[in-house]
Amino acid sequence: MKAVITVLGKDRPGIIAKIATALYEREVNIDDISQTIMQGLFTMVMIVDLGKINTNIEELQAKMQEVENELGMQIRVKREEVFTAMHQI
Repeated sequence: MKAVITVLGKDRPGIIAKIATALYEREVNIDDISQTIMQGLFTMVMIVDLGKINTNIEELQAKMQEVENELGMQIRVKREEVFTAMHQI
C-alpha cells in the first residue's frame, strides 16, 4: 500500500528532517519526493510505501498531525487510491 503526503507552509529549517524521522520511526519508506520553496512558501509532495509500516494509517495520520502542529504547517496523508480517486474527472 502506498500513500501521498503533502506539506505546505512557511519555510524553516528542519521540515524534511522532522517528517522523515517520523516516517522512519514507523518503518515508512519514502519512494519519491518533490519539494520546492516559492517566495518563502515550502511545498512538498511525497509518495511513501506503507508495506512495512509498524502501525496503522490512522496512527500515522495522528503523528503527522503532531508534526503539523509543531511546525505550524499543513500536512495531509492520503492513501494513494483515495488521493487518485479524489483527482479523477
